[in-house]
Amino acid sequence: METLDSLRIPPPGRGIYCNRTLNLRSVRAIGYDMDYTLVDYRVAAFEQMVYAQARERLASEGWPVEGMAFDPRMVARGLVIDTELGNLVKANRFGFVKRAMHGTRMLEHAEQRDAYAQTLVDLSDPRWVFLNTLFSLSEGCLFAQAVDLLDRGALPRPFEYVSLYRHVRARVDAQHIEGHLKAEIAAAPERYVVQDPEAALALLDQKAAGKKLLLITNSEWSFTAKMMAHAYDRHLPEGMTWRQLFDLVIVAARKPDFFTERGPFFEVVDETGLLRPLMGPLRPGGLYLGGCAAQVERDLGIAGDELLYVGDHMFGDVHVSKRSLSWRTALVLRELDAEVAALEAFRETELRLMARMREKEALEARLSQARLGLQRLHAGYGPAPAADAATLEARIHDLRGQLMALDAEIGPLAKAGTELVNPRWGLLTRAGNDKSHLTRQIERYADIYTSRVSNFLHATPFAYFRSPRGNLPHDPGTLGSTENQEG
Repeated sequence: METLDSLRIPPPGRGIYCNRTLNLRSVRAIGYDMDYTLVDYRVAAFEQMVYAQARERLASEGWPVEGMAFDPRMVARGLVIDTELGNLVKANRFGFVKRAMHGTRMLEHAEQRDAYAQTLVDLSDPRWVFLNTLFSLSEGCLFAQAVDLLDRGALPRPFEYVSLYRHVRARVDAQHIEGHLKAEIAAAPERYVVQDPEAALALLDQKAAGKKLLLITNSEWSFTAKMMAHAYDRHLPEGMTWRQLFDLVIVAARKPDFFTERGPFFEVVDETGLLRPLMGPLRPGGLYLGGCAAQVERDLGIAGDELLYVGDHMFGDVHVSKRSLSWRTALVLRELDAEVAALEAFRETELRLMARMREKEALEARLSQARLGLQRLHAGYGPAPAADAATLEARIHDLRGQLMALDAEIGPLAKAGTELVNPRWGLLTRAGNDKSHLTRQIERYADIYTSRVSNFLHATPFAYFRSPRGNLPHDPGTLGSTENQEG
């Protein structure tokens, strides 16, 4: 029989991970995005449809798109499009490019070095386009394939890579703007929406604990109503609908402008979406269109760190609400489930790799000491080494042989670690041994992050999330410290 204590321990990948300490008891209101946050979609099916509709638009313009297909593993969230060179790149937290793909071909190390040795990824430069949401997968895939067409001279008119990107982006965006995409999803939501019964219970817990719940989405009312009813109504107590969960519902919010500008609210009068200008303050249980965060704060009497906003878009949900309003922030990173599972499966191999790396560091330290001793002996300065030149040369030769043998063992282990989850790009949160550029953004702007809204069920509305102590290179026991290398 399951106990309350056992319910507090989430399954692997279902935890809530903390960058900055957050006490949920001090949070008075929790705002939620909808798409890929409250409502989870089957990514491959959703993005395949976006891709197919955009590809058909390009076909109508005379593009040779026959044989082009959506590949969900070709790109990943957190990659950056280089609109100057027609590449997709993965950068580490410092902006150094660690992997790159031109068109659909991964660049060899020498090509990547030549292209980016003097270049850092800087997201404030319009050259770089950050793929910071799952909605970006179809865009990234289609752009990569379009670069191949351009390089082959197969397009009906000339482009530079930057104009090619803008052209492809406009065709992808049109699928979201013109309504065909959402109409198809709303007509058959069971094909696209992932049911998560625990999400409804998590929201009920938060509401019963006294939190004001807000839904703030860029989707229009008709789509929001259908998606939320499909995802939540069946999992709520009999006679209750999703509308009763929320103190405020705001549709067509125009994020990120919602957080930074002062737009007017309109009240959605009925289920058909009839609008009228809002006169007076926002009312509890109300349904509104547009508006701005400043009025939400004023009318609720809640501001700053009393409000937690939960969304999947690194910039439009998390970055802007944090920087502009000092709201507490939570990023939904759906890929964490697979990432944590892959790390768990790789754990024994990782431990073996770390042990071999410690051996390598110790051998390298001994090799360095032997080379320094030989250098001083030949140059005639410093303390005289205990061994003669012949002994030192033999030691150097032996240590190099040991290192070569060790590298032959380390190489396949390290390669396997860089190909976890995605053989092209590896882990979402890592770039080689370092943190990825996406991880750096998460650290800066997301107080907490998790794979899905229902993970709040395991935490309870009274949780106190404490950030871990950050490790530094000089901390005792840290791999890479000279104090941990044998002389």
